[in-house]
Amino acid sequence: MSHYIVVGAGSAGCALAARLTEDPAVEVTLIEAGGQDDADEIHVPAAFGSLMKSRFDWDFDSEPEPALAGRRLYLPRGRVVGGSSSINAMIYIRGNRADWDGYAAAGATGWGYEDVLPYFKRSETNERGANEYHGADGPLTVSENRSRSPLMQAWVAAAREAGLAANEDFNAESQDGVGFYQVTQRDGRRWSTAQAFLRPALDRPNLELVTDALVHRVVVEGGRAVGVELYHDGRLQQRRAEVEVILAAGAYGSPQLLLLSGIGPAAELAPLGIDVVADLPEVGEHLTDHPMSAVGVWTDTESLLTATAPHHLQQFAREGRGPLTSNFAEAGGFLRTDPSLDAPNVQFHAAPAPFVEEGLAVAVDHAWVSSACLLTPESRGKVSLRAPIPSSKPRIVHRYFESEADRAAMIEGVRRAMQIAEQPALAPHVRERMVGAYPASDSDEDVWAHIQRTAQTLYHPAGTCGIGRVVDAELRVQGVEGLRVADASVLPVVPRGNTNAPAIVVGEKAADLLRGVPAAQAADRAEVAA
Repeated sequence: MSHYIVVGAGSAGCALAARLTEDPAVEVTLIEAGGQDDADEIHVPAAFGSLMKSRFDWDFDSEPEPALAGRRLYLPRGRVVGGSSSINAMIYIRGNRADWDGYAAAGATGWGYEDVLPYFKRSETNERGANEYHGADGPLTVSENRSRSPLMQAWVAAAREAGLAANEDFNAESQDGVGFYQVTQRDGRRWSTAQAFLRPALDRPNLELVTDALVHRVVVEGGRAVGVELYHDGRLQQRRAEVEVILAAGAYGSPQLLLLSGIGPAAELAPLGIDVVADLPEVGEHLTDHPMSAVGVWTDTESLLTATAPHHLQQFAREGRGPLTSNFAEAGGFLRTDPSLDAPNVQFHAAPAPFVEEGLAVAVDHAWVSSACLLTPESRGKVSLRAPIPSSKPRIVHRYFESEADRAAMIEGVRRAMQIAEQPALAPHVRERMVGAYPASDSDEDVWAHIQRTAQTLYHPAGTCGIGRVVDAELRVQGVEGLRVADASVLPVVPRGNTNAPAIVVGEKAADLLRGVPAAQAADRAEVAA
């Protein structure tokens, strides 16, 4: 019997398990539904598209999305050690100060920007070195992208021509502006939480990693979580936890496990024949995500289409440089579609590749794309059970763009992406616009028709076990003792930007909450341990 069971070896789970087992007296069992992250394509950044719909992907789909003409959207999530940090585009963004301070103002005590900044710094080794905003002694390597395509250099120049400011660091004082993203890579290769946090900890005798194990439910006895039921090695079995069970299965997986365990809205559980353990109506509600829509252009300039040419393969193997180190979305930035906003509401991602059809289309010619995503959606979705069967995929509906304000902001975001694409700096790199991947005009009607036809997820679900609704500020599930959730699902609303870094910090902070370490001592702890 371990002291703690952590369900999900993803971005938060790996960080949590590694930090807890720094104390040799604490025993942790970390359970992952997927297998090891040992495939070559995981570690070659530019190969991340090949991981979609592979054995490393949960391969979820949404229900028909009402505002998107009933389209079902592809929702990839990592089913592998490292979770989505093993299959993502490796962009390191922390969210905006306004996000974290907004959580705290709404009742998430201890989750303000100044509260979480020490955890971001503690987790990070930024190759730029330590400063007011960055750490240089943490396990997570954050580096410059070693592939800066001429197409992306032209895109940044075009964005400047379109009136956007340059920004060298989106994780410092201001998020506004455009530039190149920093990435979670080391020596040009993916540096997931499996590599950063978990691998160094696996030699500890107090950490057990169980892979290829599907957790069916949390076992609750007398109102307390005492373990989990899982299917592993061809049989159904139980693992017991002496102290607590922590769910770190993500914004889709954690609410699904709570519901399967009888923790959720009683009115929905009873018809499925699930005994109600705790009537929590908010489980699975308030799903938020960043929808995005791209404009695509064919070009005669070399793109990632030739990334696997022999000389590039040799460069990657020898130096850890070249187009194979590309994370696709090399460049981008943040803007406010309304100057009166207190923080950006649109984010750009630009890639030197034809990333269309939800990233599933096969590249056949040189191209580049520029996408806009909505950072602050008002629309809310839901995760619920399709059936009381653990192997059944959950029912997910995001309800993207139900809000008129969301539609208006997104239309303006795509229009601004079009304006950037039409600047002089990019003119030498435009052969023709992609038919079906570029609005017919910049009118509201044509841009919205384009969004309805092409919008997809940017892979940032959050909010389904939100602080103040399902868990308290210490991540304890309401109504059940000995049970917490620690992943992006606890964030009350999706933060502004890519969510891998925030999920890692949830795991980091959860470890200190379990150990009773105040947030203000987080940075000091790291220095003492070093």
